[in-house]
Amino acid sequence: MDVIFGFGAPNEAEASPSLLSLVQQADRDGLDLFSLSDHPYLGAHLDAYSAIGFLLGRTSHIAGLANVTNLPTRPAPMLARAVTSLSALSGGRIVLGMGAGGRLNRIADMGAPSLSPGDAVDAFEEAIVLVRKLSGGGPAITHEGRHYRVHNIEPAAVPAPQIWTGSNGPKSLAATGRVADGWIPGHAADWLSPRYRESRPIIDEAAASAGRDPSAIRTIFNFPGRITERDLPATRDDTGRWIGGSPAQWIDELTTAILTHNAAGFILFSPQGGPPDPTTLAHWSQHIAPALRETITKERG
Repeated sequence: MDVIFGFGAPNEAEASPSLLSLVQQADRDGLDLFSLSDHPYLGAHLDAYSAIGFLLGRTSHIAGLANVTNLPTRPAPMLARAVTSLSALSGGRIVLGMGAGGRLNRIADMGAPSLSPGDAVDAFEEAIVLVRKLSGGGPAITHEGRHYRVHNIEPAAVPAPQIWTGSNGPKSLAATGRVADGWIPGHAADWLSPRYRESRPIIDEAAASAGRDPSAIRTIFNFPGRITERDLPATRDDTGRWIGGSPAQWIDELTTAILTHNAAGFILFSPQGGPPDPTTLAHWSQHIAPALRETITKERG
């Protein structure tokens, strides 16, 4: 499968004009994906799925991702209906990001069930299974699970989109291995970080135990950094975290990530973790991403 190049878009309500402008710029320049965070308990933020639907309607090629869906506030049967509807309306331009919910106290304040961390992960895995059951057509299904129950509900005719998780703990990482299509490491961990090296084997072992090919579960990195005109003396800081560098330094680093560490995609953020500015986004989409696509195509024959 092709390597994915995306960016983190702003989703504060006051940033609405720049949100549309950045996503349309990325769409014109050939990026694959835009992502929005999903924190519905924050009043200054746009609702992620409302914004994604609007943006898909104003673009032609780019796909949308909630990075990642705040599952406890979006019950799985309705989430299945939402993402299959967006897929049908956009020609398949949606990826389902899934998370168990990182701020359980604030999620409960929204009226969602108050779950322990362990129960939240159980509900997360069950939700992924149920979203798949309610997608792709077929006879009506009945599901009697611990957290979700549906009776005699017809699946949407549209297949489920790719499902990527934001798993962090061992239990949710194992769930990713059993039922997901991709993984976005938390805390902007990259392929050289201890978090990645300790976490990815859990996914692979769980996938193999479930009879799945571990390599089919793709790793897509949230990747903050700055793009400079000239080479930097060092592209990583004293802790080993990526700082950035010139386009040539980005291309060298990400080529190694793809060919040596099986990186399947990158979602660009600013060094502070927010959206990139238009100039940085243009460097990413017009120069770095095309050069990487060309290099990888040549290397893979």
